[in-house]
Amino acid sequence: MTDAFCAHLGFEVVAVGEGQARLVARVRPEHLNLHGSAHGGFLYALADAAFAFASNSRGRPAVALSAHIEYFRPAHEGDVLEAVATETHLGRRVATYQVRLCKDTTLVALFTGTVYRMEERA
Repeated sequence: MTDAFCAHLGFEVVAVGEGQARLVARVRPEHLNLHGSAHGGFLYALADAAFAFASNSRGRPAVALSAHIEYFRPAHEGDVLEAVATETHLGRRVATYQVRLCKDTTLVALFTGTVYRMEERA
């Protein structure tokens, strides 16, 4: 399971379950910023993709209301990053997720996102 944007960036969807998702990606040369580390937009996109898969895992379409990311450590070319999304709140219309973006056991970034849960598809 993936989408065209994820495939373009080299994201691999490892697992999706109710309210959770796990993606991995290797930092490639085209993902680097002018300092030689992974671009913040690449890191954000990986976390956002995990957020999207987790928030849409319950059969009801969900669209983002807000998202926030904190960057803690750099990632470099060749690093394999893992984005693990976990549901922290599930309401009737709104749900919130936290995504831990790690390199091995090192926390690289922490993402929090909230979605609006639409009616189930017929």
